[in-house]
Amino acid sequence: MGALGECCLGGEMGCLGMEQMLLLGGDEQEMRDEQEMEIGGCIEVAVRALLQGLGEDPDRDGLKKTPLRVAKALREGTRGYKETALDIVEGALFLEPGMSSRLENAKGRGGLVVVRNIALFSHCESCLLPFRVQCHVGYVPSGKHVVGLSKLARVANVFAKRLQDPQRLADEICSALEITIKPLGVAVSLQCCHVHLPELGKKNPNSQNWQALDVLSYSGIFEDKDGDPWVEFSAVLKLGGINVGRQEKPFSPHHSWCPLLKPQPKLDKALPEAMVSAATSIIASLGEDPLRKELLGTPHRFVRWLLTFKRASFELKHYSGDSGLQNGLLGITREKHDGFLSELSLPFCSQCEHHLLPFYGVAHIGYIASRESAQLIERSLLHSIVLFYGCKLQVQERLTKQIAETVFSISGGGVMVVVEADHVCMASRGIEKMGSSTATTAAMGHFASNPEVKNLFLQSIINSRASGR
Repeated sequence: MGALGECCLGGEMGCLGMEQMLLLGGDEQEMRDEQEMEIGGCIEVAVRALLQGLGEDPDRDGLKKTPLRVAKALREGTRGYKETALDIVEGALFLEPGMSSRLENAKGRGGLVVVRNIALFSHCESCLLPFRVQCHVGYVPSGKHVVGLSKLARVANVFAKRLQDPQRLADEICSALEITIKPLGVAVSLQCCHVHLPELGKKNPNSQNWQALDVLSYSGIFEDKDGDPWVEFSAVLKLGGINVGRQEKPFSPHHSWCPLLKPQPKLDKALPEAMVSAATSIIASLGEDPLRKELLGTPHRFVRWLLTFKRASFELKHYSGDSGLQNGLLGITREKHDGFLSELSLPFCSQCEHHLLPFYGVAHIGYIASRESAQLIERSLLHSIVLFYGCKLQVQERLTKQIAETVFSISGGGVMVVVEADHVCMASRGIEKMGSSTATTAAMGHFASNPEVKNLFLQSIINSRASGR
């Protein structure tokens, strides 16, 4: 792996362990900060290698700070390796006076405690991409002790902030609560969503959907699937609009989860060795063992994901003269209004150049043709323009502007573009809540000078969504 590996693979080769650093003297917190800086530096070196492997210039505007941003996001997204459930729960257990004696006299047990809809983000150990989680945790106290409700969410987050698989994540949360709280039983339900690998070679790529997987983990009195505790837990979740189906262990097989797990031996063999080494060093810098069975193919899958956008080759035709316009502008558009035409909900998947994480959504295009013979632009042509600019390292603002400029060069009369997208980088860093999205617009020609036409186009998007089209 060369200098890159020597910098980042830990142990005697690189980043010093905490015990080694403390032997050298100095303040413990200062040593930790120094170690964090060294780990961040290792990841930054690896990210620069990945950018170069994509044919990019890491020093160009827009990418200069990308290695730092990626390193910061990865360290934050995997901080669970430095935390333990015991540290969180210790001191948070408290007595509920009289609870146990009253229940014993009534031949009862401690009441069920449930925290629903804990929003988590974790990193898939199979491809390094973040996945989102809605977590629901329940337990039945034993004796007189209960734990602060916020601590249930914090314990769940400790294990989410690691490279994870959904079932192991549920099991680790369940086991940690079982050990630290010592309840009569624990039940954990996770609803996980993983972004799809875009099918960029198709006219309608599957770029908006998520790969969904629901998993459960339970212990103690929840083991009986027909018992009252489990029925009660399920009912409390249903009160919050959450339906949980009881499954027998083991749950869904591992290969059904990560969309990138589908083997592609020929493609993996052709991957640039420098990029695979860089991805391997990132895993090691986070404190994981790249030789762990579940991580052996992860660097290849992550690099394959990145190269998907570099390999995308959509032909963008340039039109000049009447003949070119007539050849390219054929067909019937979905929407036609007085003064303008439009194509709505053109799907795309792109890659944020600031964090090397996907953003995906739809583009809406309204246009006015300046030539009577070229009033209709085929939907497939507009979609190819969206894909051409989307399938690369991008920012949403630039993507919107580039689509508008290209369509304007064809239509000549005016154009407005609205791009709506979800950014995995925002969600995984806790900035964006599940279900929110980002919208950007660009207007040229008649759309820029005539607010009435602009508003009509925006209203057409609203009307189309309301009608389910």
